[in-house]
Amino acid sequence: MSGSVDECITRLLALAKRFNCFYLSGFHSSECKPFVVEGYQVGLIRPDVMKELIHFPEVFHVTPGCVELNPAFRDYQERSVKVNEVLKELRKKNTFITLKGWRDECYEVKAEFNTTSLLKMDRSATCLFGIRNYGVTINGYVRHPQQGQCLWFQKRASTKQTWPGKWDNMVSGGLSVGHGILETAHKEAMEEASVPPYLLQNLISTSCVSFFFESERGLFPNTEFVFDLELPVDFVPENADGEVDTFEILPVTKCLEKILSPDFKTTSSPVVLDFLIRHGVVTPENEPNYLSIIEFLHVPLQTVYGRCHNKMKENGISLSNI
Repeated sequence: MSGSVDECITRLLALAKRFNCFYLSGFHSSECKPFVVEGYQVGLIRPDVMKELIHFPEVFHVTPGCVELNPAFRDYQERSVKVNEVLKELRKKNTFITLKGWRDECYEVKAEFNTTSLLKMDRSATCLFGIRNYGVTINGYVRHPQQGQCLWFQKRASTKQTWPGKWDNMVSGGLSVGHGILETAHKEAMEEASVPPYLLQNLISTSCVSFFFESERGLFPNTEFVFDLELPVDFVPENADGEVDTFEILPVTKCLEKILSPDFKTTSSPVVLDFLIRHGVVTPENEPNYLSIIEFLHVPLQTVYGRCHNKMKENGISLSNI
């Protein structure tokens, strides 16, 4: 690592804590309440959001123990429509900054990733409910004959609704309704970086990273399905959807400074950090906080909500009497 060892250690661990800021603080407080649908906890809701949902009692039952979607809504379509009506009303009133980035693109809301979806919600609104989001990220790398292993980055367009102008992974995108993991990886690679299909045959699924971030927009319990893609030395990515300003390639030895910069998108740094760990740039030998950092890259988002809901039951709190 460049710079003094102590300085890099402090900065790298601080970064890992920063993209898990909610997991380390707000998650363990009692301020946020479980968001429950059909008896399953699918999210967490902050007090500022609860204060607005109280005005929609026919859709959301706000109680001392949780916020429950009206159980009278019996199927996926009805739940989705009722929630969307509330969100459109809140958007019309400019209640939440995140709804200014309305996408007309929805994410599924599930008890767990591999279970049947309970409803869909516009992606801009999921952070208001602490819904677990899923996405794909592709590490495009090159084995350069002089510079060694190098990694491609993109600079997000200044017109992007979130993190405009920040540096980011070469390719990434959320799993929207109707799209699978590999399908999304291929779609985003072609749209964001014009990666041709024959190169995508080399795409390798390598890992997942998960973290729990919070910003002024809301809560972000995110899981990224990570792919590595070795690219030819002469390949240069080109954007095709207008969402990228430029691309840059860096030797992996300079990538730590890249993700530690305030110009890098905080919630994209976990994937780069994971890549640098897997490829031997960050090791137990040069990073005394190695194990802590590994844990911060794999927050157990598939079970933390379930444990919270089970704890409610163990404490004698049922949805029927709160």
